Amino acid sequence: MTHVHTQASPGDETAAAAQAKDPVCGMTVDLPTAQHRHGHGGVEYAFCGKNCREKFIADPEAYLTGKRATAPDAPPGPQWTCPMHPEIVRDGPGDCPICGMALEPMTVTLEEGPKPELVNMSRRFWIGAALAAPVLVLAMGGDMLGFDRFLPPAISQWIQFVLATPVVVWAGAPFFKRGWASVVSRNLNMFTLIALGTGAAFAFSVVATVAPGIFPDDFRSAHGTVGIYFEAAAVIIVLVLLGQVLELRARDNTGRALKALLGLAPKTARVVRDGVDHEVPLEEVAAGDILRVRPGEKVPVDGEIADGESHIDESMITGEPLPVSKGAGDAVVGGTLNGAAGFTMRATKVGADTMLSRIVQMVAEAQRSRAPIQGLADKVAGLFVPGVVATAVVAFLLWLSFGPEPRLSFALVAAVSVLIIACPCALGLATPVSIMVGTGRGAQSGVLIRSAEALERMEKIDTLVVDKTGTLTEGRPKVVAVEPVDGDGDTLLRRVASLERGSEHPLAAAIVEAAGEKSLALTEAADFTVAAGKGVRGRVDGVEIAFGNAAMMAAEAVAVDNIDAAADRLRDQGATVIYAAVNGALGGIIAVADPVKETTPAALEALRADGLRIVMLTGDNRKTAEAVARRLGIDEIEADVLPDRKGAVVAALKEAGAVVAMAGDGINDAPALAAADVGIAMGTGTDIAIESSGITLVKGNLDGIVRARHLSRAVMRNIRQNLFFAFIYNAVGVPIAAGILYPFIGVLLSPMIAAAAMSLSSVSVISNALRLRGVRL
Repeated sequence: MTHVHTQASPGDETAAAAQAKDPVCGMTVDLPTAQHRHGHGGVEYAFCGKNCREKFIADPEAYLTGKRATAPDAPPGPQWTCPMHPEIVRDGPGDCPICGMALEPMTVTLEEGPKPELVNMSRRFWIGAALAAPVLVLAMGGDMLGFDRFLPPAISQWIQFVLATPVVVWAGAPFFKRGWASVVSRNLNMFTLIALGTGAAFAFSVVATVAPGIFPDDFRSAHGTVGIYFEAAAVIIVLVLLGQVLELRARDNTGRALKALLGLAPKTARVVRDGVDHEVPLEEVAAGDILRVRPGEKVPVDGEIADGESHIDESMITGEPLPVSKGAGDAVVGGTLNGAAGFTMRATKVGADTMLSRIVQMVAEAQRSRAPIQGLADKVAGLFVPGVVATAVVAFLLWLSFGPEPRLSFALVAAVSVLIIACPCALGLATPVSIMVGTGRGAQSGVLIRSAEALERMEKIDTLVVDKTGTLTEGRPKVVAVEPVDGDGDTLLRRVASLERGSEHPLAAAIVEAAGEKSLALTEAADFTVAAGKGVRGRVDGVEIAFGNAAMMAAEAVAVDNIDAAADRLRDQGATVIYAAVNGALGGIIAVADPVKETTPAALEALRADGLRIVMLTGDNRKTAEAVARRLGIDEIEADVLPDRKGAVVAALKEAGAVVAMAGDGINDAPALAAADVGIAMGTGTDIAIESSGITLVKGNLDGIVRARHLSRAVMRNIRQNLFFAFIYNAVGVPIAAGILYPFIGVLLSPMIAAAAMSLSSVSVISNALRLRGVRL
């Protein structure tokens, strides 16, 4: 390895002309022009760039000895948080101390594969379902199918015991763990109820199977057996596992969308060193490096153009459907798509500092900052659970102290009956069944509910923030006007389209498409050339055509004064105006714009009539935004807003007390969609926008928001009715199960009757939820 001694004489010609090798990457460095140097151990080393210099400084011995070591100042590893309690942050994986759920990494990476918890829960579900199915058949078969004739009830109970034990003990272990964690942390929730209900049913059944003689004669059947509830415990565990698997899959899908967004950036970049292009992994690009971007390639990192001109498609960041002309000194964003010309750029932000990485992290943080819906059932569980447990304990003690003999048996039966009748079947079904039926009804109307929380909050929103491009408008440029100076507009359009057919400019496609819609026959263009940043020129049907912006007309010495009024009128409507010169004279103008969707005006009017405040939020320029807003009657506009600011605008509205829904379709909308109380994505939009939202409108039209509001109100009303049914059953059933009627009429509720009452409450809840299938939207 060549290096330079710092003691070398300044006049030493040999040293001045020497070359060295970068100790990190091995590239040859011209010493007289080397800008990056570092002294170590009395020796000065030269580096090809800042990145290699910083790597060497972090651990010089690793490179001098040839043993790569971990830099002492390496950034800390990823942190982990709870999906239900985002205030819990740990340095590694584990379980949430509040609810017991598995912690998830806070940083999004490109690592592939499903989450370990999803794999674990899926395995428990499938094995548990396979074992619970025969338990359910045996439990129902004794009476309904006549299994008693060839399978004695006592034997059937032992088979159920053997099959249900792994379901409850192994498959349901996470729920008992979370239930215990909720008790220890005093955060009682649905897991507390599930652990209590299934645990009581299973424990009672084990005792009834192993020692049926301790129960009073009234609790024995003609076969001498006591009623058991293995099927109730096993089926409840399996159903809860199914809910966990579906929830984890939804979160995993969101994670995959974020990873896909990170994947928009290229994996490598071309770094220019000593005038030579070197393809290096994107992770090795450092701020200050000169990069080359070829035509049609993605910009690797954020930076500014050093040399060259091109058109950049920045729609993923700004939402602007038209490409943006860029030249030396202009900023470019990593992940955006370069047009037909190449350029060199200077990297300014790399790694986690790029706009693309910041969007991903903002979306992930916004999703974590919103507590997942726990339903109204969880909100009252903090009071209901201790009440049920206290009732069971009091009933047990009273029967043990004052009940008839055998006191212990009566006390056990009363306590278990209380826990079984309060088992969270109806309580647990109250919310998910209504949501399941309601989401199915919404899907029939083109409203896909991806988040139960969004459905709950939709009825409460008072402010709707809408993106312009792709939400209010079609999202792709179209020819909206052809105005010739003299002659026929179709002739002008045909000639320009024939010329633009050879262009890679995005606007060219809109012009060719317009000609195709009119069935205009295009011809081949001759002498086609591109004037970078200005337009194109060529010869069509023997006529010289120049088509481009005002700078193009100036270069062609073509006066445009006589059509400026028409051009300004079209610009005021939000259109991009392009001039066409024919044989050196102005032939006319063609205007290209992103047209408003036909359904947008009526939808906005309906939303305003429903009392919603409408705010348009767009990355487009203010002039275009104002033109669209005037047509639609929107008074509040936020224009020229980049993705990181979009989320901030939504957050500011929420801090002011508004309940905000955000409707958008692009990558640039993802942070705002995730930050809003309700994110609404257009089904015609990007995957990251859809995954960042709670509601997706299949057709991409705003009238779907009106239907979503009606659906939200109907579902939430139905859920409240279901919870009322569930709690009324418990309010009446729990005291009866505890034995309150025994002193008066000598009746003690059998656990079997308690289970039947529990089932009846579930049937009532399900029947009420099914009414949502006929709701009008």
